[in-house]
Amino acid sequence: MAQVDTAGFWDAEGAPDWRVVDGRPSTWFEAPSMSAGAELVARVTSVAAGAAAAIDLRAGGVRVRLGGRAGAIAGEDVEIARAVSAAARDLALVADPAVLQAVRLVVDASDRTAVLPFWRTVLGYGTDGEDALVDPLGRWPGVSFAPQDPRRPLRNRMHVDVVRVAESVTAALATTGQVPHGPFGLALADPDGNVVDLVPGGNLGDGPETSDWRAIFGAMTHYRTDSPSQGSALATTVATLADEAGEPLLVDLRPDGVTIDSGKDQFEDADGGTRAAFVELAAAIQAAARGLGLSAAPEKVGFVQYGIDAVDIPTTRAFWTAALGYRLDPRAHLTDIYDPRRLNPVLFFQDLDAADTERRRQRDRLHLEVFVPPDRAAARVETAVTAGGRLVGEQDGRWTVADPEGNEITFRADGS
Repeated sequence: MAQVDTAGFWDAEGAPDWRVVDGRPSTWFEAPSMSAGAELVARVTSVAAGAAAAIDLRAGGVRVRLGGRAGAIAGEDVEIARAVSAAARDLALVADPAVLQAVRLVVDASDRTAVLPFWRTVLGYGTDGEDALVDPLGRWPGVSFAPQDPRRPLRNRMHVDVVRVAESVTAALATTGQVPHGPFGLALADPDGNVVDLVPGGNLGDGPETSDWRAIFGAMTHYRTDSPSQGSALATTVATLADEAGEPLLVDLRPDGVTIDSGKDQFEDADGGTRAAFVELAAAIQAAARGLGLSAAPEKVGFVQYGIDAVDIPTTRAFWTAALGYRLDPRAHLTDIYDPRRLNPVLFFQDLDAADTERRRQRDRLHLEVFVPPDRAAARVETAVTAGGRLVGEQDGRWTVADPEGNEITFRADGS
């Protein structure tokens, strides 16, 4: 198989709409509606037939990721990228690769072999080599592990929420052998004391018309597909229904299935109840999917978000909003920040006692890495520093910035 140099993948001789981010050729095309984006999805599934493409349809555009790895981008990937870009131009859709990013959770472990099985179980992830875990659907951040030296025994300021269907939570609890603890009775801990709140989800309503759906912080469902054309047909139908209903859904197409997601809390009313209009849309989507001969696999869906404890939440929140290019959730009772394209996980913030000086001083065992296009790395680091961060490390295409309270984010432009 012919290979190309990743450093030149996005130049004028290659595919200028594309960047290599977290080892994968990736692009984002702006679109004025889900239906307009679905037209591009149909073209992509045609030109990328047989390739391991991941396609994410949003109300504002479409992200496409191909299957190559950094340093070994196949010549076939370049040809597919060019064909996708040509299809987008035919549809008058414009690329904005500068917005691309991919988040990864890094766990500093005293013994990787001891903590990795815990994370694999609670997340429901698969392994990626010996040192990493990945979401089977490619929707939520991967997890990698680094040595913890010296050992840091105190509770982290960063923690993880995982929401899965009730059956999966029950199975995970049986595997870990733990009894959930904490203020909500949901917390589990790995051998180093890193905490995950594992939350069981429920059904979306009681009627059979939405029995394919689950409520797990977002309203979600997943349909198995046998071909890219099946996935594209479902995405087109969902986009039409969503646009007609005024509901900006998240539709993620993979080679073997399609996930449909409301986004966190977006199916709820102001009081936290399920909106009747969303139930009506979910029922219409379920009927359409079954009409296409598709069957649901709700056990595949899940939700992941990250929490940060902070003494000064407004200042810390402002840093992370700028560093990640996120937006503030406007609801007064929440501290959430979110990706405006709904491609990366939500962060939320909780109060930390200012008197807890030892815990505030300890470097966390959990931190985030953000893969960014190489030509945007310097600007992203500068934005983070300007927002109150402090550059604490720089090496081989990686820049680590501490937020105003010492929580770290590493920007990576090395692609791997």
